[in-house]
Amino acid sequence: MTVRILAAATLYFLIVFGVGFLLGPIRVFWLEPRIGPLAAVACETPFLLAATVIAARAAPRVARLEPRASALLAVGMVALVIQQIADLTVGLTLRGISIAGQLARFATPEGAIYAVLLILFAIMPALRNPSSGS
Repeated sequence: MTVRILAAATLYFLIVFGVGFLLGPIRVFWLEPRIGPLAAVACETPFLLAATVIAARAAPRVARLEPRASALLAVGMVALVIQQIADLTVGLTLRGISIAGQLARFATPEGAIYAVLLILFAIMPALRNPSSGS
């Protein structure tokens, strides 16, 4: 793995996770009690998707990564691994949710939305940057 891929993946993760970290308390403490978990996630989703789209375009450019499809996909996959480690850590330490509890969330409608966002997060660098080949 090149340093530029790791740099782009880390920046990509930091931007999107930062937005999610700011929006999460609003969703959990303010929206969910008022409108329920599914509607709260639906309200948060456009903002996370916008952050993903913007960061997926910016991070590889800032890291001066050569726009090859394989490198851009690697950025998304590395960022996804970092994101999942961070998400599990936040769930365990700040929210007190076990790993099993966090995985069980994927079986809910709001978890399905989150899963789609994770897939988009992983592939967005490749989708948002014109590739010069493999």
